[in-house]
Amino acid sequence: MPAVTADTLTLPRLNPATLGDTERPVRSVTTGPKGFEGEGFPVTRAFAGVGMRDLDPFVHMDQMGEVDYAPGEPKGTPWHPHRGFETVTYMIDGTFLHQDSHGGGGVIENGATQWMTAGAGILHIETPPEELVLSGGLFHGIQLWVNLPAKDKFTPPRYQSIEGGEATLVASDDGGALVRIIAGSIDGHPGPGSTHTPITLAHATVAPGATLSLPWQPDYNALVYVLAGSGTVGPQDRPIRTGQLALFGAGDRLTVSANVAQESRHPALDVLILGGRPIGEPVAHYGPFVMNTTEELQQALDDYRAGRLGVIPANAIMPHTSN
Repeated sequence: MPAVTADTLTLPRLNPATLGDTERPVRSVTTGPKGFEGEGFPVTRAFAGVGMRDLDPFVHMDQMGEVDYAPGEPKGTPWHPHRGFETVTYMIDGTFLHQDSHGGGGVIENGATQWMTAGAGILHIETPPEELVLSGGLFHGIQLWVNLPAKDKFTPPRYQSIEGGEATLVASDDGGALVRIIAGSIDGHPGPGSTHTPITLAHATVAPGATLSLPWQPDYNALVYVLAGSGTVGPQDRPIRTGQLALFGAGDRLTVSANVAQESRHPALDVLILGGRPIGEPVAHYGPFVMNTTEELQQALDDYRAGRLGVIPANAIMPHTSN
């Protein structure tokens, strides 16, 4: 980790904090439990223990891996439906293949992101390629679900492929941290992702002993999830480590610091920084559907069973098995 690196000394710098800035305090630090997804790949449930109101506009996030698979072990998901939100898959290490019933698809690897707007309904699959299943190897990524407001729940499906090299790269004011902006804007630096719901998503690597201070839109919520390493967050210097999520309160600036001593396997602190403008609508969530009411959930189930969310294409990729 990470797939996309750069010399921070040559990058644009974020502006340092000023006396007029308000540091966001840390409201909570939670630890994500371990589980399994799809055909059995290991995940950390990053948002467990945090209420939907505080997560809004986000619904769900899994850290996939980090795991070093033996030959024959890599797993993905079968074909499955979605409606009412957007899925964001960010691959740090390893490779996933994506295909959907609306014609989207491609290879997700080397810091790339696939952004799928399920909207009115879609079927899709994410699975490792045959060569990775046969050889094994490192697998590490994030899947994030971004809610859509009621007016956009039935928007036509859409697929975006954001290659790792397309992310906007900036450095902290002292060069001690690299920030990859995937979507939204930080300090006037926009990322390439196009979103229905206003959000910001970034992956930062903070060198041991360094501090990342970055401006954050006041009307957005703010979350920091630790992909690897240890450090502190907020003006209270709350300790945080791999697999933990910090929820911040009100303000216009975030602070993340890396401990001087890091584990040898991950020599820096890697965090996902995300936030968005809360939608403020009721959320009815069941399996792969995120709607506003239970009646809409039932309609989504009925539409899926009737084939109205799409059909698996004739040239569909399928999960590869080693036996």
